[in-house]
Amino acid sequence: MMTAEKQEILTQLRQQISAAQGFKPTPIALGEGFGLGPIEACFPNKVFPTGTIHEFIAEHPEDAAASEGFIAGLLAKLMENGNSCLWISRNRKLFPPSLEAFGVDPQQIIFLDLYYTKEILWVMEEALKCEGLACVIAELQDIDFAQSRRLQLATEKSHVTGILLRKEPKRKLSATACTARWQITPQPTEISDGIPGVGNPRWEVNLLKVKNGEGGKFYIEWAEDRFTQFEISDTDVQPHTTVLTERGLTA
Repeated sequence: MMTAEKQEILTQLRQQISAAQGFKPTPIALGEGFGLGPIEACFPNKVFPTGTIHEFIAEHPEDAAASEGFIAGLLAKLMENGNSCLWISRNRKLFPPSLEAFGVDPQQIIFLDLYYTKEILWVMEEALKCEGLACVIAELQDIDFAQSRRLQLATEKSHVTGILLRKEPKRKLSATACTARWQITPQPTEISDGIPGVGNPRWEVNLLKVKNGEGGKFYIEWAEDRFTQFEISDTDVQPHTTVLTERGLTA
């Protein structure tokens, strides 16, 4: 049986390993953190890791749209101190005004459209060195370990959060230096009091990998300007999904 002293030593060792691997959580908000509920328990110290690189896998266009919605919810918390965000994409489908549904002011986001992966990675690395940014997001298809390691090293110095949105990747589970790997898929919305239409955005959130943490599957909804957990039910659901497209929130 492990004593309290041994447990304390083990906790300290885990924290040291996390720091050596680039995990340096810097909680931004007081109280409920990011409001991700049980998801946050998957991370070391039960804190959503900022100042590091997150990787999102989107195998289909609808998954990419769902990922953008979920990321927008994260941005609402990351940008609440007033700092701007840089969003780099190759073929942008996102309709900026639709971000307001997630509490994000699109005027605080700098959109940059590039074509070549080499350019996207270079701009992201340089942007991650700018401490005045709250977050840097880059859309691309694939990235190798060496490239992701360069991004991780850049964010360790500035503590700017980086997000890689890998759309239709050829190598889904390739090794990267990212702290967390996510996969977001859209879920049917719920009918509210029998009123037809589109409900709150809902997602199946799969946390595929976490450094020094545990993954898991969760069902998350964006309601009343925050993330909430919901239970899967066979009734009272509508066969439409709420996603972000170039025309905004649609079914």
